[in-house]
Amino acid sequence: MDKRGFKVSILASGSSGNALYIETLKKRILVDAGLTGKKIASLFSEINRDLSVLDAILITHEHSDHIKGVGVIARKYQLDVYANEATWKVIEEKIGKLASAQKHIFKMGEVKTFGDIDIESFGVSHDAVSPQCYAFHKDGKTFVMLTDTGYVSERIREMICNADAYLMESNHDVQMLRMGSYSWNLKQRILSDKGHLSNEEAALALADILGAKTRRVYLGHLSQENNLKELARMTVESTFKEYEVNEKVKIYDTYADRATEIFEI
Repeated sequence: MDKRGFKVSILASGSSGNALYIETLKKRILVDAGLTGKKIASLFSEINRDLSVLDAILITHEHSDHIKGVGVIARKYQLDVYANEATWKVIEEKIGKLASAQKHIFKMGEVKTFGDIDIESFGVSHDAVSPQCYAFHKDGKTFVMLTDTGYVSERIREMICNADAYLMESNHDVQMLRMGSYSWNLKQRILSDKGHLSNEEAALALADILGAKTRRVYLGHLSQENNLKELARMTVESTFKEYEVNEKVKIYDTYADRATEIFEI
């Protein structure tokens, strides 16, 4: 691996479970572990890695599709776990007992250095106690994950613009959601400012933030009931064309049950 870059794989992305892997020469980091420990181990094997290489787990928020496997993995491999203070208060019972030395606070809006990579947390709008996502910076290169948010504020747009690559939520097609089988309350929750980004909202936000450096966009957290990969991709591609987005940007799929190929930033 080029010492100037870092590697990423979106291990799983969707309502059934989420996990993201970041690798540098010095650190191996898992962001969220929303599947069973066994399934995450299987996803690691898909990218020719082993859970034993991990140094830390970062948590975005307390929903089960983001923390299901945290406790099991952290205990087995004696990993450091990071979340903001409000999130810790609501996940401690859910993930089970960890040694106090394993539990660390990652404040919202803070930048922490892990070995040779800087990680920046930022708040998002979701129906969780204190949800935050992360931007990863190393040697002038940046990867941003932005999922589980109902909208993308101007503050966030300015902060994450012109990254090299993005994992961007493209959760639902509004028409499919409205016509689907979900209860009215659940539909309203998803469509709210504390819900999830639609394909169109994701596309418009991306068109606003992508820059000359950007080369990759991964569309994530797609609803299995209210979206299709082809529909999400088509919406984003047509918006990019309309707004004359950098033609060098490539759009990639993510999967609920298999890892993306590991790629270098």
